[in-house]
Amino acid sequence: SESELLAVLQRSIDSIFTSEVKGIGIGVPGILDPVSGIIYDIQNIPAWQEVPLQQILEEKYKVSVLLNNDANCFALGENRFGKGVKYHNFVGLSIGTGLGMGVIINDQLYSGVMCGAGEIGMLPYKDSIMEQYVGSFYFMNHYQKSAKAVHEMAQRNQPQAIADFNEFGRHLGEAIKIVLFMYAPEAIILGGSISKAYPFFKESMETTIATFAYPKQIENLVIEVSTQPDLPILGAAALCFD
Repeated sequence: SESELLAVLQRSIDSIFTSEVKGIGIGVPGILDPVSGIIYDIQNIPAWQEVPLQQILEEKYKVSVLLNNDANCFALGENRFGKGVKYHNFVGLSIGTGLGMGVIINDQLYSGVMCGAGEIGMLPYKDSIMEQYVGSFYFMNHYQKSAKAVHEMAQRNQPQAIADFNEFGRHLGEAIKIVLFMYAPEAIILGGSISKAYPFFKESMETTIATFAYPKQIENLVIEVSTQPDLPILGAAALCFD
């Protein structure tokens, strides 16, 4: 419920909050108003509708609270502290439970209205939406196993698991082709828990990307994997300094 989740969040903040804290930044997996701090829609948490999180937390902690989409926080973290520092225009794809995207244009985070820019996981794809094929949903829906379990099987050279990741890579490649049409970035940085399995889906992903309609556009495209797991947290913290 809304109250239960809020209690968990407040306990997490309480565990690290001190008088030295000047602001709180939070990444939210959904649609929100960054000015009012109201969360309007979280697909995976239906109970959270029109939650005035910023007001609630500012009244409790007496510091500024800033919110943005969690994938945007990932991209901002990469832009400030990670592999994105060397690119002016890049996209961060967060591949975990679902598929999120943060967009950096001319060194600035582009959030769009209600922080809704980059909701690529919700795009119609095949018989469902993109994040049902690019994210942990894919493995649960098709193989009744977690992505972590399939990754561990692939590490043990089990043929079915390797085939599973090959198919996953093809779906991710299709998602990246959509990104290329939309933003034509210099680089794409992959993050999220499933990016740890990159060696198992890299080849099929690249083979799919190679079919992109404009070969010249992808000649110098760079695809990297994030190596710092705390960057979404650092990106959320960076909201307080902009």
